[in-house]
Amino acid sequence: MADSRVASRYVKSLLSLAEEQGAVEVVHNDMQLFDKVCLENRPFANMLKSPIIKHDKKKDILEAIFKGKVHALTLAILEMLTDKNREPLLPSIAHEFHNAYNEYKGIEKATVTTTIAVDAKLKGEIEAMVKKLSTKKQVELVEKIDKDLIGGFILNVGDRQIDASIKNKLKSLKVKFAENPYIKEF
Repeated sequence: MADSRVASRYVKSLLSLAEEQGAVEVVHNDMQLFDKVCLENRPFANMLKSPIIKHDKKKDILEAIFKGKVHALTLAILEMLTDKNREPLLPSIAHEFHNAYNEYKGIEKATVTTTIAVDAKLKGEIEAMVKKLSTKKQVELVEKIDKDLIGGFILNVGDRQIDASIKNKLKSLKVKFAENPYIKEF
């Protein structure tokens, strides 16, 4: 919990600096790259969190990987955080930056879970549904596949959830059938 609060402070600062320098899009792309590297390369993420590896070595590794590939502001934040021994926060900062970017740009993030991949027409319909549920004009739709749903979909928009899956309907039928109105309970 404390880590996420600290990370969100760094994210706010980074976003405002990127806005001042007119580099919001570039820094956002850099943070997505960093987040992807952390998610796909577990030894890299573990290296950042390791108390055994010295901070100077971590700084050298980060510089070797990202120097020349990311914006100067992104590299500066990476170096500053390693200088302050805060490199374990880097993965959560990179991840949270995407959420802050969406808020900054007015993009609503929604997750749709279905049994099969969503085609373009259905994706457009889901995005229209999300726009009706949200005040934001743009939608970032994350698609997930879950064969256990049997059919239908589950849509998560912010703190709302629409569960129109067959699995959920079968579950509610099971609950209804478990109640027998003809047997009186004492």
